[in-house]
Amino acid sequence: MKAKLVPLFFKEGRDEEFDTQLESLKIMLADVAEFECPIAVGEELPNVDAVIFPQLIGEAYKQINNLKKIDLPILAVTSEFGTVAMWDWEIVTYLKANGLNTYAPYNLELTKKLCKTLAMKRSLNGSKFLVFQDDPGEGMQASIFKRFYWWEDECSKTMLDKFGITVIKKSFKALGEKAKKVSDIEALEAYRTKKFKIEGVCQKGLLSAMKMYLVIKEEVEKDSSIIGAGINCLNESFYSDTTPCLAWNLLFEEKELMWACEADTMSLLTKYIIYKSLGAPLMMTNLYPFLMGMAALKHEKIDAFPQVEDPENHILVAHCGYLGLIPRCFSSCWTLKEKVLGIVDENAIAIDGRMEEGDVTLVQLHPSLDKMLVIEGELKGYEQYPSSDCRNGGIIRINDGYKMMNKLYSHHAILAKGKIGKDIYYITKLLGMDIEQC
Repeated sequence: MKAKLVPLFFKEGRDEEFDTQLESLKIMLADVAEFECPIAVGEELPNVDAVIFPQLIGEAYKQINNLKKIDLPILAVTSEFGTVAMWDWEIVTYLKANGLNTYAPYNLELTKKLCKTLAMKRSLNGSKFLVFQDDPGEGMQASIFKRFYWWEDECSKTMLDKFGITVIKKSFKALGEKAKKVSDIEALEAYRTKKFKIEGVCQKGLLSAMKMYLVIKEEVEKDSSIIGAGINCLNESFYSDTTPCLAWNLLFEEKELMWACEADTMSLLTKYIIYKSLGAPLMMTNLYPFLMGMAALKHEKIDAFPQVEDPENHILVAHCGYLGLIPRCFSSCWTLKEKVLGIVDENAIAIDGRMEEGDVTLVQLHPSLDKMLVIEGELKGYEQYPSSDCRNGGIIRINDGYKMMNKLYSHHAILAKGKIGKDIYYITKLLGMDIEQC
């Protein structure tokens, strides 16, 4: 999907420069945008995602009343390099001062990211998240799982009201029973078409994981409007003899289907927004700030955090025994292994993968969907705790752990590669959100 843009011009000023710049933009943005026929400022706008000015002139000051009628984002891309021209900062500032939602990208890559975000926003409207669950919160570790906002009807309604996303719920119990009926031969044939590293997983465990992949794939393919999926895989783990980790990895590789561990639709939406706008490698994980002490350590069944300088500014990140469910294409190393957590079936599997060390960004959507928390840091390395629930967790250093502790929205976070806070600023603005950074 591409952004739909309509070029605007001033009746007193359209000339060869405008037409030349527009043709250049159509070439530079061909992979991310579709252009309607140009119209004059003041004319009725077609159904598009944003308006774009290939040229700005002083007439903008005189036409401000007509410009104020534009209730869409305004892109000022007036240089031959796919950016705003330096000579247009005065006009851009004037438009912003008059309340117009104006963007003046300073490099071509940012212009493309703005277009991708506009297309992503449109793709959300009418799309669906498919989750498999029966009685969320009532199963394993009920005292923990009953607390989570993403299972509330209010959460699903907010997503529908804000972005037009419908959360579709189906039975995990029925899915688990359906998976067990898939023949070993069919599962083995499906496995033979894939190539991935396996360690310590018995054949039954592998086949169960492949059967789960096959039945989820069948369910997803019934409806082309499904853009993400999840399963209440821990809290209601008794409905299946496996975990869906491998299925989510394979379906992302095949379809770029976004996945949500534990059917966390808040994390699913965060992940979809960031990936579809920026293309950043990402995953979902749990946060264990060093400042939490035993409140974090006990859950992972470890005795102490690793020795580091300024521990107050460090976080252990881990989920389901390892860093978390990271796709192979985003990993520096990746192995399918037997399960770690006692909460799941003995036959279940997990993924031991690593994101490349270096700059990272943690992202969380606020429950109101009105703002997004962004925490930039550095993935310093990995720590192994044998016989614990954290066999291979990541260690992240951030700027201000105390500030972070006063802002966290959830124990779940999206871990993305690179420092992308500057780009998320534009995403949130285009989506009508605020950004909190620490």
